[in-house]
Amino acid sequence: MPLADGYAANVCGENYENQVQPLLLSDQGDVIWSEDPFTIRVQQGNLLVGSEGDPIRIKAGNSLREAFLYASKTYFPPSGKTPDELLFSSPQYNTWIELMYNQNQADILKYAKGIKDHGFPAGVLMIDDNWQEDYGKWDFKKGRFPDPKTMIATLHAEGFKVMLWVCPFISPDCDVYRDLEKKNLLVKDDSSQPAIVRWWNGASALLDFTNPKSVEWFRSQLDYLQSTYHIDGFKFDGGDSSFYRGVGTLKPESPNMQTALYGKIGLNYPLNEYRAMWKMGGQPLGERLSDKAHSWTDLQKLIPDMILEGLMGYPFSCPDMIGGGEFISFLPGSSTIDQELIVRSAQCQALMPMMQFSVAPWRVLDKKRLKAVLEAVKVREEHKDYILKLVKHAALTGEPIVRSMEYVFPHQGYAHVNDQYMLGNQILVAPVLENESSKREVILPAGSWKGFNGKLYQGPAKFSITVRYDELCYFENAD
Repeated sequence: MPLADGYAANVCGENYENQVQPLLLSDQGDVIWSEDPFTIRVQQGNLLVGSEGDPIRIKAGNSLREAFLYASKTYFPPSGKTPDELLFSSPQYNTWIELMYNQNQADILKYAKGIKDHGFPAGVLMIDDNWQEDYGKWDFKKGRFPDPKTMIATLHAEGFKVMLWVCPFISPDCDVYRDLEKKNLLVKDDSSQPAIVRWWNGASALLDFTNPKSVEWFRSQLDYLQSTYHIDGFKFDGGDSSFYRGVGTLKPESPNMQTALYGKIGLNYPLNEYRAMWKMGGQPLGERLSDKAHSWTDLQKLIPDMILEGLMGYPFSCPDMIGGGEFISFLPGSSTIDQELIVRSAQCQALMPMMQFSVAPWRVLDKKRLKAVLEAVKVREEHKDYILKLVKHAALTGEPIVRSMEYVFPHQGYAHVNDQYMLGNQILVAPVLENESSKREVILPAGSWKGFNGKLYQGPAKFSITVRYDELCYFENAD
């Protein structure tokens, strides 16, 4: 943003591992909406939009905010509901980086204990992939989880809510597959046999969510986990429209609609998280950015990506795992661990709607940098009430929580600013996003702004400021 000459995208059966909405907005108040998946291309200053249906173009106002509010009200009205508030009020913790494919009861409890022992507050704890017996066989592995009921009860007693990783894939060599095949609940290939789809962790069959009985079966598995073990919610992984290309389904729907139907299941569980999504703007679903690498380049993507999520109608968003979700970078003894990157990543997320840890900071950081991460968590705690106020406002109005400067201060030359963001209309956040840097260029709009350092600044202004390794650069409107 803004789209440059030569840019092209095709969301027909492709969600780019993220959330998608068939929507385009301009800072001049233009809205383009398509009920169907579309292609876009920028050529010699012209925006070309193609769709099987008829895209709608409307001049909804004169600013980005006016365009968004019209689109939100007209095409994806807010539901008035939010996901579980604990997703926003406290940091989240995901077991992926620490346990990878060895999810087990003892180490999960150890991870939870480490969170509190090192001064972090309890929050949502997500148990990631490979806790289950098999893909589609949604029960705890008995060898690794001798007493899951007691494990969940212990976590609850420590103040955590617990989510489990789930997906729509079914392992073709388990008994569940044979049962679902007989009931015709799986997508089919050209020979009317269950299609075997390749994904990041192998080759599996795939639930057909155009079939109400498939939805009913999947929900019965989730409800069993809740009633039996008192699980609080679910991390819904997979569901990408690309997996549904070229397969046969009970009802003739686009691959994109399979993603939307998967998303609708999460509406039954207030504690939810998705990464792939289509046309579910305004709904009380937690959305997570695609996995980020442990790199400064990917850290710099967080702000523009989070701004874009909000403009698509997905305000309840998570900027992926602090430091990135690439487990190879965090293996014990790895030389690729960048302590400063983890600190700056935590600071960047501290005033975003959600903040998610996975790598245990106390394992990979020295005492000085661990303290800096705890300072970032403290900043979030100090602004928790304001964040929750914005969450509730988003549920009622659809407005983004993370906003671009152009959204809040239209037509003042801020359309190209993508390395700082507004939290609502009152807090401007300008985190350090470059390696080994203690300087930060800040653009302040008109008005009085109280800085993180206690000083008062007058805008409009552009200046360089010193930011220590343990500081998050932000300014609160003092007018």
